[in-house]
Amino acid sequence: MDEPDLGLLVDKLDVTRKVRLLTGAAGWRTHDEPDIGLRSVVVSDGPIGVRGQGWDERSTSLALPSPTALAATWDVDLVRRLGVLLAAEARRKGVDVLLAPTLNLHRSPFAGRHFECYSEDPLLTARIGAAYITGVQSGGVAATAKHYVANDSETERMTLDADVDERTLHEVYLVPFEAAVEAGVWVVMSAYNGVNGVTMSESPLLDEPLKGSWVFDGLVVSDWGAIRSTAPSARAAQDLAMPGPESPWNDLAAAVENGEVPESALDLKVERLLRLASRVGALNGGTSRKPQVDAPLDLLREAVAAGTVLLRNDGVLPLAPGVKIAVLGPNAATARIQGGGSAGVYPESVVSFVDGLEEVAEVVHTAGVRLQDRPAPLTTANARHPHHGEPGVLVRLLDADGAELSAEHRFLGRVLEVPLVDGARTIEVHAKLDVDVTGEWTISVAGFGRLTVDLDGTRLVDEDVPLDTDDPAVIHLTPPYRQATAHLEAGTAVDLVARRELRENTGTATVLAADPPRLSDADELARAVGLARTSDVAVVVVGTTDEIESEGFDRTSLALPGRQDELVRAVRAVNDRTVVVVNSGGPVELPWRDEVAAVLLTWFPGQEAGHGLADVLLGVREPGGRLPTTWPAAQQDVPVSNVQPDHGVLRYDEGLHVGYRAWHRAGTAPAYWFGHGLGYTTWAYETVTATESGVRVRLRNTGNRPGREVVQVYVTRPTSTIDRPDRWLAAWTTTAAAPGETVEVDIDIPERAYQHWTTTGWTTEPGHFTLLVGPSSATTPLTLQHHP
Repeated sequence: MDEPDLGLLVDKLDVTRKVRLLTGAAGWRTHDEPDIGLRSVVVSDGPIGVRGQGWDERSTSLALPSPTALAATWDVDLVRRLGVLLAAEARRKGVDVLLAPTLNLHRSPFAGRHFECYSEDPLLTARIGAAYITGVQSGGVAATAKHYVANDSETERMTLDADVDERTLHEVYLVPFEAAVEAGVWVVMSAYNGVNGVTMSESPLLDEPLKGSWVFDGLVVSDWGAIRSTAPSARAAQDLAMPGPESPWNDLAAAVENGEVPESALDLKVERLLRLASRVGALNGGTSRKPQVDAPLDLLREAVAAGTVLLRNDGVLPLAPGVKIAVLGPNAATARIQGGGSAGVYPESVVSFVDGLEEVAEVVHTAGVRLQDRPAPLTTANARHPHHGEPGVLVRLLDADGAELSAEHRFLGRVLEVPLVDGARTIEVHAKLDVDVTGEWTISVAGFGRLTVDLDGTRLVDEDVPLDTDDPAVIHLTPPYRQATAHLEAGTAVDLVARRELRENTGTATVLAADPPRLSDADELARAVGLARTSDVAVVVVGTTDEIESEGFDRTSLALPGRQDELVRAVRAVNDRTVVVVNSGGPVELPWRDEVAAVLLTWFPGQEAGHGLADVLLGVREPGGRLPTTWPAAQQDVPVSNVQPDHGVLRYDEGLHVGYRAWHRAGTAPAYWFGHGLGYTTWAYETVTATESGVRVRLRNTGNRPGREVVQVYVTRPTSTIDRPDRWLAAWTTTAAAPGETVEVDIDIPERAYQHWTTTGWTTEPGHFTLLVGPSSATTPLTLQHHP
């Protein structure tokens, strides 16, 4: 469809109406302007699904594997197909713009939002991100490349200043965003942080290279609340302030009138907003495309296996049919399918690891250890509406006198958003809790302001919780808990009422939770050991919690929480066919990794977690994943670990040497290198020869099963006259072969692989480079000299 004359439409608006369009109308939509045929543009968080406008568990979404899992596939076509699925989800929910993908890097494994980013390598991030963008936008839905740029840690994320040299910016952190623009992305999100002394919503980097040499013609939207000035950010190449309706940009009319901001700057911003609206069908009565995806759950199931990385296997996998499996671990029955924070969605159903394996094998289960996670909110499984008895909870808004203003039947005790009405002073969450275990229960409430909990009319909690943060992830998603204990009898139902006071700027997030008594740690561990001893195979699922991997804070430890390491070793002591499944979004320490029969990494695998794992364990599908980031043996070995700003400045002193590059430079061996992954067969790399556009590699499947291989090409130049990494990823491709089959693959290597950034732009150092070819950054059996 031809683009309408946007300048003509802009000319129809006066300054006041232009200013109105440049700040959101609400949290998740822009203003309309009927006089020029513009409807509101609706946006939604991603990247693993499309939540829609706000947080409401009644509005369910398909939940994809985490971005780390998608990058682990090294499969651009699969990621593109998943992007199409997200476009279909967006249109089902009336969403025009998906706020994803996140193109920041795994600069450090301690980064709290590690799971939401793809990789430590800029090229892998670039290609996977571009595939995601292409898939989403093929359905007429805008993708959003975020967070531009150097938003690679969560500590002081709203205000930190990233100190990054110019060459590192261009060769590392800007690379994925440049690829996004080349892929035709329609929206770029400016980050909270600053870079080299300037906050990103005012940064010259929005102009050059983004809108300058890269020729980005789309819209630059702020991260939510990231615009903190009027004239300085408006004079920059920032286009839209979100959310609304309150914003520093509400004063732009006065800034134009007094000459601080030229009206022409507003015109350019409005024009870009209208271009976005035209592309998504929100202008002049445009219609939205409605992509269709057949069998979406099958696609999600395929993606779980494709991203699962087999780190170690002594031959126990794949399992033979008919085995008895002890499925153990705290994440086995309640798999962690997504990371914490604004990226969260509500899937209609989740297939846990226990559920998936029970469909194909004889399974026994216990947790084995207990994790100290956040309290468990009430659900439809244990709570009923206090009046009509349907599963769920009653949520009410009350006025200052306690009179009801509104009421909703909700499914969870974790209520993040409630539509506010005038005069509301209190949120109340009320339910009947069905007690199934006798003993000391822990009853909890979360929120800001005065919090109370009553059990059968008796006050358990009454405390005032002051607002001590301005981080929206904490205010709206993870408010603090207060709790008490009560002795409850199995077979009874108790009345629980939680209330929280509504205060200015504290959001509406309110949680009512109830946790039953559990076996002692010793008894639970003994039970797990007993089941492992009498089973053919023990599958131990270990992982992290919401309090470890989440938006809003960085990690301080890479150790598995609780007594999970002890569980693995206790089970291994009684069953030498112990398979450990690691359910985390980013690296964790695996001190027992060489003691067990096999180690599988599932990341946060999305709602088809159990089905995907069952396919891999039973050999229906090969574990297709390869590591998108290096996994350390011990956290003290990590060569780039700094995520803590010093007086507000986070210095990227490591420069180009991030991830496997830093490990090679340090000369320290990690547990598993970038690119590593075993599959269910073995490969011999036989020859590499030069082609006009790259290299041709011959390899042979030397195992007894068909398999898929990710053939990786790295560049190195030890004799370079400039500072360079030991090696860097230049290209890759995938191939498949039957047992004993030999295949040849051609791999194109772009010119940029040999170039470096200087003050005058990209240039190539004269002389020879060496190409390293193999299955990981550290295993490269083939070499070739090349002169660009």
